[in-house]
Amino acid sequence: MESNEKEAPKKKGVLAETVSFALYIAVVFLVTYVVIHYVGQRTQVSGMSMEYTLSDGDNLIVDKISYRFHDPERFDIIVFPFLKEEETYYIKRIIGLPGETVQIGEDGAIFINGEELEESYGREVIQNPGAAAEPITLQEGEYFVLGDNRNASSDSRDPSVGMVKRENIIGRAWLRLYPFDKIGFIKHK
Repeated sequence: MESNEKEAPKKKGVLAETVSFALYIAVVFLVTYVVIHYVGQRTQVSGMSMEYTLSDGDNLIVDKISYRFHDPERFDIIVFPFLKEEETYYIKRIIGLPGETVQIGEDGAIFINGEELEESYGREVIQNPGAAAEPITLQEGEYFVLGDNRNASSDSRDPSVGMVKRENIIGRAWLRLYPFDKIGFIKHK
């Protein structure tokens, strides 16, 4: 009878460890799900539209939580879906804010509410103002975005991209993970 008494605690110990391990795995999956869906998301830059701030192949973490507490700001680098292709995401810099009027002059200068925008992100003089050749007044919850490599970027000047709606912004580029020699937080201002 002694052997049966010793086996019962062993079975209880194995069962307790199995349940504990299963709960641990469930918690890990739950935390991973919450982080991926509500806090941050990994994304990879594809293309040269944000050169030299971001390069083709850069791996980033997108902050998906901060815009729950404050609105996007001018010069923030945001990620949003290209609406015609749900699997394609764009990464661009916010230039115009809701309620502002944006126009790009013939000389490539950007004007916000009639005043030239002081910024140093554009890699070169804008050659094609596109839809912004005429003044564009942004509605509530709309943002005008440009790539830093202005002449190699599909952005708000292109009607296929247009203005970015607040509810379509996934988040703000936050941290570069790769290449390893460029690891660090992404400067927005």
